[in-house]
Amino acid sequence: MKNNLRGILAIAALASAVTAAPAAAEVVYISVGESTRAPIGWVEFCGEHPRECNVTSTAPRDVVLTSKAWKDLQRVNRHVNDRIKPMTDLEHHGVVEKWSYPDDGYGDCEDYVLLKRRMLMEAGWPREALLITVVRDRKGDGHAVLTVKTDQGEFVLDNQSQDIVLWSETSYRFVKRQSQSDPNTWVSLGDPRPAVATAASR
Repeated sequence: MKNNLRGILAIAALASAVTAAPAAAEVVYISVGESTRAPIGWVEFCGEHPRECNVTSTAPRDVVLTSKAWKDLQRVNRHVNDRIKPMTDLEHHGVVEKWSYPDDGYGDCEDYVLLKRRMLMEAGWPREALLITVVRDRKGDGHAVLTVKTDQGEFVLDNQSQDIVLWSETSYRFVKRQSQSDPNTWVSLGDPRPAVATAASR
């Protein structure tokens, strides 16, 4: 009887360990590749806002994700998502692509990202941890989100969701983003997730 009980307990412990393995192996940081071309929207934005882009290279910094920091992220994400009304660049500015601050209350995905980034920087968050990121959705359409790099992983602020999640919990295919050391240098992104978990590209 005792031997049977030991066997049952051993099997239960093994099953528990196997069940916990996927969580422990969760990919919280995305793979960063070589330098790549910056989006034309960012280049033109810098032409109109040179003071925001004329910065020196700095060492990468990750945010320590305390409970207060998490609440600040949620507050900024909700505030901007609720305040800004979606409008395409063509409707708003008469051009296909234009990155700008949505000071008039209207904007598309990049404009949401720019405002969230500015608000967090004004609140003391390091620029090096706030990375404008280009992704593709399930349809293959381009989209922009703000990646926040922390000591607990890389979290995504998205105008299409009030929830802030790890990059690996989204359905996007990650294409490129700003480097941590220089916002004018962009790097390609690799995606180690299984193909079924990523968005299709076009």
